[in-house]
Amino acid sequence: MIHLITTSNPSKQLLKMVESFMQGRQYIKIDRSSKMPDMKHKKILFASELDEIGIDISIIEVFKKLYASEPSTAVPLQGSIAGILIHSKNELFTKSFSSHIVFLANQLGCRFIGHPMVEATGDLTNFRTWQKRYDMSLNDIALKISSKLGERFNAFPETNQCGDKGKFSLSPYETQKKRPSILALHASNRDTSNTLTLWNMVKKHLEDCKIDELHVQNGTIYDCNGCPFKVCLHYSRQEGCFYGGTITTEVFPAIEKADIVVWICPNYNDSISANLMSVVNRLTALYKKISLHDKSIFAIIVSGNSGGDSVAKQLISALNINKGFQLPPNFALIETANDFGAILRVKNIEDRAKRFAENIQRDL
Repeated sequence: MIHLITTSNPSKQLLKMVESFMQGRQYIKIDRSSKMPDMKHKKILFASELDEIGIDISIIEVFKKLYASEPSTAVPLQGSIAGILIHSKNELFTKSFSSHIVFLANQLGCRFIGHPMVEATGDLTNFRTWQKRYDMSLNDIALKISSKLGERFNAFPETNQCGDKGKFSLSPYETQKKRPSILALHASNRDTSNTLTLWNMVKKHLEDCKIDELHVQNGTIYDCNGCPFKVCLHYSRQEGCFYGGTITTEVFPAIEKADIVVWICPNYNDSISANLMSVVNRLTALYKKISLHDKSIFAIIVSGNSGGDSVAKQLISALNINKGFQLPPNFALIETANDFGAILRVKNIEDRAKRFAENIQRDL
């Protein structure tokens, strides 16, 4: 049974997308006027209709109810998995509001499948690139892609690793690998980085797994300049990229082997570092070669003052929504520490690092 969390006044376009997603499956509709049921271990579809300024008050009201849950349900979406359908009256806001939905739900324990969202902008122009693949109208493409998302969503396993029926697995794999692999990516200086210090605090609690670290150094990686689609596809089939370098010889193979990729991200002007952003941009060549749906991402984010949520949403948009990595519950450990060493003085930081390691461990 799918729980449909939706707006009070959906457009005809959004309703058609929901119908295509469901394909006759039964669902329970929830909006801001609904009494909130137990939402743990559920399959959830967020269907959002944005207003002129890019807000869906109905969805926000539902989240306010979830965040106001009693302490006994402090993780009200624990064990749940979600996808998103979203429609805007204009060409703006679909990605930003979707990232906001994902961030809010993920903080409450919700998992998101890779490529979890289908967006429909005002006149459906965002589907024009899909016409290179499908000889169909923009509206038919919107419905087809919504249907495909529904199929992937419905196929996600419904049995956890302990065999408890009716609950979702902590990992998309039905059997655990003997020695799962974690890749940590960073572009920081070990002598001055609070973020790397925090990663080391987390890493010491990770057991029975292989951990590799890659330092994306200045001058070793070139950003993507935007090859034509066919050129990018040609090089990806040859396990490479037009621009070559460390990204193809070290980073791509390491990501391909990893079960989990941990992004170690100091906050630079409310964004990830330029070097890590270059990795994200170049990943297009890799995800044209392989599916990233079975790989999970986690993040360690440290800000000097504030804005950790901005960095988390950037990672959500780039890696979960666009590139297709799976987003496990509570994927980001977000802290504030300015001067080097200040992270060690954050209240309960050792306990928080240990609990985050346990969260990663559950996904292996």
